[in-house]
Amino acid sequence: MSWFDERPWLRTLGVSSEEAVPLEPSTPLRDLAESVAAHPDVAAWKHYGQSATYAEFDRQTTAFASYLAESGIRPGDAVGVYAQNSPHFPIATYGIWKAGAVVVPLNPMYRDELTHVFTDANVRGLVVQRALYLMRVKDYAQDLPLVVQIGDNDWAENGPDAVFGPYEDLPDIPLPDLKTVIEERLDTDFVPLDMEPGDPALIGYTSGTSGKAKGALHAHANISSNSRMAARNAGLPAGSGIVSLAPLFHITGFICQMIAAASNGSTLVLNHRFDPASFLELLRREKPAFMAGPATVYTAMLASPTFGADAFESFTSIMSGGAPLPEGLVKRFEEKTGHYVGQGYGLTETAAQAVTVPHGLRAPVDPESGNLSTGLPQRDAMVRILDDSGGPLGPREVGEIAISGPMVAGEYLGNPQATAESIPGGELRTGDVGFMDEDGWLFIVDRKKDMINASGFKVWPREVEDVLYMHPAVREGAVVGVPDEYRGETVVAQVSLQPDAQVTPEEIIAHCKEHLASYKAPVEVTIVDELPKTSSGKILRRTVRDEVTKERAERPVEA
Repeated sequence: MSWFDERPWLRTLGVSSEEAVPLEPSTPLRDLAESVAAHPDVAAWKHYGQSATYAEFDRQTTAFASYLAESGIRPGDAVGVYAQNSPHFPIATYGIWKAGAVVVPLNPMYRDELTHVFTDANVRGLVVQRALYLMRVKDYAQDLPLVVQIGDNDWAENGPDAVFGPYEDLPDIPLPDLKTVIEERLDTDFVPLDMEPGDPALIGYTSGTSGKAKGALHAHANISSNSRMAARNAGLPAGSGIVSLAPLFHITGFICQMIAAASNGSTLVLNHRFDPASFLELLRREKPAFMAGPATVYTAMLASPTFGADAFESFTSIMSGGAPLPEGLVKRFEEKTGHYVGQGYGLTETAAQAVTVPHGLRAPVDPESGNLSTGLPQRDAMVRILDDSGGPLGPREVGEIAISGPMVAGEYLGNPQATAESIPGGELRTGDVGFMDEDGWLFIVDRKKDMINASGFKVWPREVEDVLYMHPAVREGAVVGVPDEYRGETVVAQVSLQPDAQVTPEEIIAHCKEHLASYKAPVEVTIVDELPKTSSGKILRRTVRDEVTKERAERPVEA
């Protein structure tokens, strides 16, 4: 028996091992049915002045399921959803499930990646925003048996075009329209399929940082378990508002916002995509109780001229996930708003967060590294720290993080080798490096592949980035290792600055040397306007690494 079998986080949570049994296996459809029965008149979604109650949402999703079945979509078929945050996303998702099919959320930034995903998942149908169809997928979609378009300003009185551009000027396309096919079938006698907890529900594609993206295949039980746990961890009463800060294609937005709202009888307040000023206006207007998103969006809100504590008066809980959360950012946000930002940790393969800072608790800071804990394992999760041979380590020993529990995907679609390597025996080997303290708090050190070897010394970028964020002039920072003839690799950084801040690279380097061993401090710092990010707001270290490496290679050789 290893130390982790004692599950020390239960003691910190105040939960006995008898109380920590997993939730009864269910499905998102059964959870939705309970919400419809208990809260038929509560708004299921709100979108730019329009809304639908749970009773109406239930009819909308059944209508779409009826259309899918009429159009030849069969149980087990994969149907992609390629859109920004709008009512179409949850309507399509639950409609696909009611038809017995499998949802494939697609990143709106995908271009050539679509070829791989469509082939890998054998996508049979596509629900696509009209603008994205015209710009990105027209050629890809021609061979699909079913393509349904969605209008950007459907179900909206004052649509997103006011902020993001005039979508309605786009040319018409000869495809069935989602809103129309639903409205034509609101009185359908179609009977939704009652999926079993073990049936396939979702193919979530990983970020593909080490080759082609892999499709994590989740069962309905995975989705139901973690969505219900997300609402419980946030302390959300039924009927409270959950705002879509994270994009719904992303596993955090999909599970912790969209599905959690439906399973909890909450209202999903839809934000088309993130823009600081319009988002803050949305918070003041709709007064939601919960949101979750990457650290970068909180940084952007703090830098907005329209930022003010009044935008957050309605909140019960605020969370961050998808990228490391610096302690300095947590302090600044709490000083400005009075709200503590909790952190969570999970992956596509764990159906979002498996580790979180529960509502009412505060994450400790590791006194040695200054890292802020990412949280405690959920009561139904098992988290272990493993050495290079796969053996369990003890408290505060650094190794690879491994997760098992009802939220973990069963396999990578069509990839038994990757499944055997990364999910042996149902336990996910995350590729992230960290440690756990005696009370069960998990600390992320970094990604295995991002570790820098400078003159034989290990340097974890996360540790250096946390120090960068301590400097009052720094808004965001990314640390990478680049080839160096003398050291093998050397530490460099890119940073963006707070509004109106002035600082030199030399001053930032000196700041790092005050807090770190000399070999960990960056030898170079480049100040940029913006750091490269994914569409979900995660800073792209690999892009920073490529940019810095190229720039250094192109420098003239000194005589």
